[in-house]
This record gives sequence, C-alpha cells and structure tokens, in this order.
Amino acid sequence: MNMTSHMNVSLDTIQTSIIRQFGTLAKQTPGCLALTIGEPDFNTPECIKDGAKAGLDANLTHYPDANGIPELRQAISEYEAAHNDLHYDPDEIILTVGATEAVFASLFAILNPGDEVIIPTPAFGLYEAIVNLCRGKAVLLDTSHSDFQITRADLEAAITDRTRAIVLTSPNNPTGCVLTGETLDMIHDVLKDKPIFVLCDDVYHQLTYTPDYRSFSNFTDMRDRIIVIQSFSKPYAMTGWRIGYLMADRPVKLAIGKAHAYMITSIPAFVQPACIEALKYDPKDMLNAYRQRRDYVLARIEKMGLPVTKPEGAFYVFPDIREFGLDSSTFCHRMITEGGLATVPGIAFGTEGFIRISYCYSDAELTEAMNRMEAFIAKLRSER
Repeated sequence: MNMTSHMNVSLDTIQTSIIRQFGTLAKQTPGCLALTIGEPDFNTPECIKDGAKAGLDANLTHYPDANGIPELRQAISEYEAAHNDLHYDPDEIILTVGATEAVFASLFAILNPGDEVIIPTPAFGLYEAIVNLCRGKAVLLDTSHSDFQITRADLEAAITDRTRAIVLTSPNNPTGCVLTGETLDMIHDVLKDKPIFVLCDDVYHQLTYTPDYRSFSNFTDMRDRIIVIQSFSKPYAMTGWRIGYLMADRPVKLAIGKAHAYMITSIPAFVQPACIEALKYDPKDMLNAYRQRRDYVLARIEKMGLPVTKPEGAFYVFPDIREFGLDSSTFCHRMITEGGLATVPGIAFGTEGFIRISYCYSDAELTEAMNRMEAFIAKLRSER
C-alpha cells in the first residue's frame, strides 16, 4: 500500500533544496571548490560558548519559559532599543529555533487557506515553501529588472484583496542588496493604510557595509502590522546553535506564541545565557573580513565583464550570466564539471539568469575560485 497518497498534499509543492543539490554535486566531484553555503567560516566566539557552558554548570537543563528566559528577552529588548531604535517590551519577544521557525510560526499564525503573501524575488526559497505548507499562495514580485529594488508599479500590481503579508529581506539573500530609503518610503506609502503584515527578516542587519542602512521595522506607525525576525546565526557565527527571535506588537505576538508553543515548546534552556553574551559581543572583525572579501570578489567579477549589482550587506554576490544563453542550472552544472567550481543557480531563488556566489570563505579559497571562474567564463566565450 502506498501511504504517501494519504499524506499532506502541500508537501507535493516542496522540492529538495537546490542549494544542497549543487553542494552535494560539488562534494561528489573530485577537486571541486564550492562557494555554495551561506554560513560564516568563523567559529563561535569563545565568550559566547562560555555562556552555554555556564548554563550547563548552573543546571539549566529543565523546561524554560516557552518564549525564552526573562533575562534573555530583557537583554534583547535593551539591545534592540540601543542599537536599532526598536522598542519592544520583553513580553513582545519570542525566542525561536532560528529565524526559520520565526518565519514559520508567523506565517502559520497569519494565513488562512488561499491567503496571499508577496515575496520579492530573488528570495531565499524558505519563504515560498512555508507559505505553501501553510496552504497560502506565494505571489512572487520580480526585482531583477530594477537593480533588486521594489517598484511602486510592481508592488501595487501584486496586492489583491487576499494579500495578508509581504516579506522584506534587507540585506537580501541571494543578492546582498539593501533596500534604499526611497524604496522603503514607497513601500510604506503603499501599505500604511492596508491591513497587510510586513515580515522584516533582518537576519543580516548587523552585516551591512553602508552607513545609512534602514529597516522597514523602524516605521512606528505600522507597528501593529510589523513582525521583526532576527537570528544569532549570521552575525555571531552561531548557525549550528539554531537560535533566533521575533518581535511583534503584543496582540500579534500572543497569537504567534500559540503556534510557537505547540511547535517546539521552547528552545533549550542552557543555550540562552550564551545569547546574552552574544548581544554583548561586537562582530566588527568578522564584518570587516566580509567587506574585504566582498570587494575582492566584486572586483574579479567586474573584471570578467559580468554585470553585477554591488552588495551592501550579507556575504553574497549575484552576477548576471544571461549573455551565455544558458539557464542558471545548466551554467552551474557545467562550471562544476568543466571548471571545478560550484555556485548556486539563480533559479533556486526564483530568478533565472543569475548565480549566487557566497564569499564567506578564506582568501586563498576565494582567489582560487575566482581564477577557476575566470577560466570557465573565457572558455564559454570562446565557444560562441
């Protein structure tokens, strides 16, 4: 008996991660270098690890508060007020299993079957998958024609009477681009009088290279519709810890908290003191390293003659490969087998004709990777 026909049909819309598919192909190809994973190559700082050890020594091995221990929620409240001018009380904060659970719990709490969520693309595939699993409809808004900025015409065209939310990720994965102040003001002008939630996925907020960075979360007049999502993973090199948090207006937070509590009960108790230590840590050295790598990779790509929009945050660059007449999957597959270098096809992020390069790798690896890419590009051009 084939029992899969009796399972949740929304799973049929979900495919295996294309990022992991190409990462696996790279591992199976002898001598191949991979620039596929968006994960800091740094280890978690010692002071943060010491916080977890102290938690164990204090026997924090019992059930904590479902929303996170009060001391950590207080620390987050104070940190966000001091660093980001965001003012949320501790009881408006939920500690989650990474930003992933924060997104899932938020959308689960918002959506009814058939409700729509606007997702500007290119975007991390997580959003569309979660919308589908929540029986909603993802409405993809293409930004590839406008330097990865959202235009008023495109946004207004995407909104219907079923629109319940929009996801904003700035800095963006996979482009590294930051929404400009003009773009944010336009989005606010369009949405300010509409009952539409705005999920601000700000997980790369602390990894920005521009001094005038703004987040949509700072529009206080829409506080009742804004859900701020954060993670300890990227800025503090804590991807394996799986800890994030969300902040929302109290009634919204209470609703999301119901979904959160039944999904996971709580995050582990003993890791939470480590998060308090993380909030005291300044990741500027890692940020400076990423900036230097960004500048190097960007210069090499521009020298290759590939169109590319300068990233202002995160650790990705998203060059245009449309000149070669290959779909992005074919391009990336050939670059692995013929060039010994793995990147991620743009179609993994809903945008054809581009590839994502992660530069959270060592200088030596990036140098060799760019040499291989340059040789592969020259080979493709010689074939035309």
